[in-house]
This record gives sequence, C-alpha cells and structure tokens, in this order.
Amino acid sequence: MRRMSRRGFSVVAAATIAGLATAGDAMAAPDRRRKKERELRAMWLATVVNRDWPSKPGLTAQQQRSELLAFLDSAVNRRLNAVVFQVRPTADALWPSPHEPWSEYLTGTQGKNPGWDPLGTAVKEAHRRGLELHAWFNPFRIANHTDPSRLVATHPARVHPDWVVPYGGKLYYNPGLPEVRRFVQDAMLDAVRRYPLDAVHWDDYFYPYPVAGQTFDDDAAFARHGGGFADRASWRRDNIDRLVREMSGRIKKTRPRTQFGISPFAVWRNKATDPTGSDTRAGVQTYDDLYADTRGWVTKGWLDYIVPQVYWNIGFPAADYAKLVPWWSDVVRGTGVRLYIGEALYKAGDPAQPAAWQDPAELSRHLTYAEGFSEVRGHIYFSAKEVGVDKIGAMARVVADHYQEPARPPR
Repeated sequence: MRRMSRRGFSVVAAATIAGLATAGDAMAAPDRRRKKERELRAMWLATVVNRDWPSKPGLTAQQQRSELLAFLDSAVNRRLNAVVFQVRPTADALWPSPHEPWSEYLTGTQGKNPGWDPLGTAVKEAHRRGLELHAWFNPFRIANHTDPSRLVATHPARVHPDWVVPYGGKLYYNPGLPEVRRFVQDAMLDAVRRYPLDAVHWDDYFYPYPVAGQTFDDDAAFARHGGGFADRASWRRDNIDRLVREMSGRIKKTRPRTQFGISPFAVWRNKATDPTGSDTRAGVQTYDDLYADTRGWVTKGWLDYIVPQVYWNIGFPAADYAKLVPWWSDVVRGTGVRLYIGEALYKAGDPAQPAAWQDPAELSRHLTYAEGFSEVRGHIYFSAKEVGVDKIGAMARVVADHYQEPARPPR
C-alpha cells in the first residue's frame, strides 16, 4: 500500500462534489437503491509484520482466534459484507500448506505450527456471519530482509536459491522463471482446493516498486527466456501477464465459483506518458514501473474484479480521486469486470496527511462521488484496525451516510 507526499485539499473540488451529490438525487434514487442492494463493502485484514492481526506474534491459539473473530465482528458491526484476509504475506502460509512454511507472524518462528488453522477458521466464521472471505496472497515477496539463512531450512527459497533476487532490502522470487510462476500458483491453489473461498485476491506488488540506485538482477533469466521480446520491459510485462492469465484459468478449473480479483496501485499510466492514461502526475506507473498491465487485464477479461487503490483525496493535485474514479469506470465499462475502489481509511486523522484527511467527512464524500458511476460496485477499506478504532469517526460517517441498509456482495 503506497503513500504520496503531503499536499493541499481543493475546496472547489469539494464544493463541486457536494453539488453533484444533491443535483438530480430524486431522479437517480431508484437506480442507486438497486445498486446498493448489491455492493461490496469490505476491509483488508493485513497480517504482514502483524499490521492488523495477530496483534503480536506468539499469542496462544485461543488468543489469536479471539482476536480474529473480533475483527470479523467489527466488519459486521460496520455493516460490511466481506473481509479480505492476508494469508500468504511473505512466501509463507496461514493454513497447513504442503508447499510453504507456517508464517512467522503467528508464532514468531517461521515453520512453527500455531496449533490451529487460521484460514479454515476465518472462512467458516466469516460465512457464519454472512461475510464473504477473500483470501489475499502476495505472489513474489519472500522476506522483508535479504538474509536467506533466516528462512526455515526447508523453505523453497533455500531449496532453490536460483529462484531468489535480493532487491531494496527484501527477497523476491524471480517472476521471469516459468518454474517460479508455476510454484507460486500451486502454493496459492492449495488454499483454493481446501476451502470454499469466495475469492483469490492479489495486492499491488508484482515486480517490486523501484528503489533508487538499485537494479533487479534478472539478467540470467532474461538471457534464457527473453528471446523474441523487443526489450526487457516487454518481457517482464509478459511474465506478469502469464501469471495473471494462468492463475485465472486455474482458479476456475479448481473451484468455478471462486472469484479472482487484484488491487493494484491506481495509476496504470499518466496521460503525459500515454494518451489513454489517467489525468494524473503520479511518480509510479504500474505499466512501466511494476510491469503490471492492470488496464490490459481488465480489457482481456482475466479478472472478476479490480480494486484500484485510489488512496488520495478529492482534489489531490498529482492523483485526484475525482479523476481516477471516472478513468477506471471507463476502463471496466462493457468488460464484465466489476470495479471496486480501494479507500485509504488509514489516512483519516493522520497528522502527516493533507488537510482533507483531517475532515471526518472526506471518505463519505468519496462514496457520494462514486455513486455517480454505475460501474463502481463497492469499496474496500485499508485496513481492519482502522475500521474498528476509527480515530476521527471517518468510518462511522461512511456507515451513517451510506450503509444504513444491508447489502449483499455483487455476483
């Protein structure tokens, strides 16, 4: 999940949005009611570095379970209908996987059995509460450090050191190796086979975000597999395209009703780079920097849903919420791919953020604005901790303004 530098809030933009919220409400109300009966209302439940859950490694199985159920209850209390649960944060597992070790974020020791099945429990207890459970996987990140000896001895990254690339202080699997792409798919599909997951969910990390002065060393893989491509960038994009296309097909063969969704960084390309890009000036473009053709995955129909992380306020100069939502609406129109918007709840009340984020009504304005686009079928909030704590009442305002009536997720 990415952040941008502190910038001001556009009062003019806010006034414009307020006007849009009232003009024509009577005419649009029936359509909005129908839409709201089927909309996604979800939160990301992050486990990497114990961001949301468990609160710390080493809790007892009962303490972990109690904390997990409290998060599910928090989702119900906020009238949400889905939880996106991170179950493979760093080439590990929050279920008894035959492919990868138990996550260190559970016990403090990678590979140590926590004595229960977090993912199995989450699926069962979410469904018992009427919530969908989307299992969130990170495909290529191995570790938030560069020392392979800190990984458990049986870790695939130690068994296959040629699969590993250190970069930016972290370890990654090399997406350019066909055997890597097959392995990470197999590891994730094990969970699809075991549990009635409502969705497989990927986040914004493909090739890593650029780090100044560092090079992602995939020379050998490019020499072996890059023949026929005009340049390395095209080859890298093809590697990620293959991963997405293959995983999409394998999910449907394994469990046909399980959806496949991805939540990318919200800027595919800036208009200055590509006339079909968004009217933004973002420092990162997924197509060019992460080698992730997020727009192409939608137009080719490889996804059931996409959740661009539109983590900026209305009027933010470099990446305006009110410019990205219409752009993504245009992208999904007619494709059959559902559009949900990723919302930066974590910014609400953070003093390091622009003035707009100090206003408890900013997030509610986002939903009001998005209601003007029939392609927007819901929102996901980052993240679960803030859904419960709600520092300045931004989530409570969303619930009061938009979630008075229950809604079922789209299908």
